[in-house]
Amino acid sequence: MTHLPDTPNDPADSPRDDAAAEASIDKLSSDPTHPLHRRLKSFVRRAGRTTDGQARAFAELGPVFLLPYTEQTIDLTTVFGRTAPTVLEIGFGMGEATASIAALMPDTNFLCCEVHEPGVGALLKRIGEQQLTNIRICAHDAVEVLDHMLQPDSLDGVHVFFPDPWHKKRHNKRRLLQSPFVAKLASHLRPGGYLHCATDWQPYAEQILEVLAHEPLLRNTATDADGYAPKPAYRPLTKFENRGIKLGHGVWDVVFERKAATKQRPPLV
Repeated sequence: MTHLPDTPNDPADSPRDDAAAEASIDKLSSDPTHPLHRRLKSFVRRAGRTTDGQARAFAELGPVFLLPYTEQTIDLTTVFGRTAPTVLEIGFGMGEATASIAALMPDTNFLCCEVHEPGVGALLKRIGEQQLTNIRICAHDAVEVLDHMLQPDSLDGVHVFFPDPWHKKRHNKRRLLQSPFVAKLASHLRPGGYLHCATDWQPYAEQILEVLAHEPLLRNTATDADGYAPKPAYRPLTKFENRGIKLGHGVWDVVFERKAATKQRPPLV
């Protein structure tokens, strides 16, 4: 697998100007089958620059690790080339935690959704540097991926780490983890599969806990009275989280699991 250097003083990996970055990505996504070809209308593109190293990662590793969006159901065994538990990660940012978890859990497949192009490039770069083989990236809206690409009861886990908290009250309705979306996630989990959410914004943590508690397919795994779970060992502390902890900021983990299927009562005669 190609090794892609990431040294801060490497001039070949310095940020490009925005126009050059867009030209590089547009060239890579000119093929209508390329996963970056379809632009998402439901998301506002975040600001960011694509580095030369990330652009090389798109070109060299993209054909193997980028999974094109399709409106047809995919076979996860075919996608990953093996039968293994599969975790869906939604919104991995720059991929630091994703790569760390994938390296820690080589026997698990990770299907990762992110629409931020520099973040996709950064994770591709980490894949090359760490020689990871158990990640596939779909640069598309996770809602549509769930609706069209994944079958119900097909996932062993879902990770949603530090989603946008939309701090202002009038923007709370834009938060990702609302009842309809949680119901969709729950229906795609196998019985015993888990949904792990983490946030550093307490009001959002309280909302997540309430929404998940009202989803009939899920049950809370926490044993503490407050309903929050201890940080699972697989989730690393990012540099931003470490900085927040030093400043006295809290982080809340919420871990629910899909209830076991219940047998239907036989009809009365």
